[in-house]
Amino acid sequence: MADCVFCKIAQGQIPSEIVYEDDNVVAFRDINPQAKVHIIIVPKRHINPMNEIDEKQAKIMSDIFLAAKEIAKRQKIEQRGFRMIVNVGADSGQEIEHLHLHLLGGEKLGKLVG
Repeated sequence: MADCVFCKIAQGQIPSEIVYEDDNVVAFRDINPQAKVHIIIVPKRHINPMNEIDEKQAKIMSDIFLAAKEIAKRQKIEQRGFRMIVNVGADSGQEIEHLHLHLLGGEKLGKLVG
């Protein structure tokens, strides 16, 4: 999508601190971090909303989760724990309409649920 900030980051049109990249996914540091480690993981291909993911696109979710696992290892937060958040829609706080996962850690996080 031409005006999508995350698409532009994934295509290298907007500078960002890339921490992980493979054929399908790119991950970069959030410019407004909510924890010591706050990484945004996005599919390189524009997908939004999450409700549009079907069986043909389901692999992207496994790609994102496998990237999160590797990033947590690289950031040395896999043993202590980390949080993964996917916001869907305006009521959830989603600001950029491109499927993305927030990976947070590096410190004790407040309890949300369960």
